[in-house]
Amino acid sequence: MRAQWEAPRPLFKQLWQKIIVAKISMQASLLAAQGRGEANALALMARRVRSGDPDNLEAQAARKYWPALLGSDFRRDQNTDGPNALLNYGYTVVRSCVARSIIGAGLHPAIGLHHHNRLNGFALADDLVEPFRPLVDALVRRMSEEGIETVTSEAKQRLACLIGHDLRLGGAVSPVSVATQRLAQSLARSFEERKSALALFDPPDPLDWASLGQPVAIEP
Repeated sequence: MRAQWEAPRPLFKQLWQKIIVAKISMQASLLAAQGRGEANALALMARRVRSGDPDNLEAQAARKYWPALLGSDFRRDQNTDGPNALLNYGYTVVRSCVARSIIGAGLHPAIGLHHHNRLNGFALADDLVEPFRPLVDALVRRMSEEGIETVTSEAKQRLACLIGHDLRLGGAVSPVSVATQRLAQSLARSFEERKSALALFDPPDPLDWASLGQPVAIEP
């Protein structure tokens, strides 16, 4: 925690840059798997992200990403029902997993890389969850196509199973729950060594995206 607290501001910006590059690359990968032409634009944006993302390419990518993924009428709004409610639940599941990994790595959860709010005790979780969000997006899109528009027991179960989905990292395959641990541990090392060394997973290939969140049977 001392290394985290004393880390220089430029390092925070470099780490945030890598987080945003990973997030936009994930979004581009998902759109490419769906055959969407916007994937190329997002891939180019990912390469243009600078330290600290001063150009706010994260937001620019989002403006192209959401209509391409969920339709031109979709608007990301945390206070509405339908797909937005499903997204909220899925993000909460993955954020909780990230938060546990942050604590396990010995980091202070309130000291974020980018997110800062005195009322938010887990600002760092809001930072590190970003590259994982497209996994939730992909599953919510599939569920919407299946006619699931509310946060039912089935929907909760399928979204909760996301933390067991396998990701590729450093030539190995590990579930999301382990990927969050490795990311948090690599962040701790980055603070201690005063250089960016984040362990970020590779974007899934089209087959991996297709296998994500297949329906599970609910026992009577």
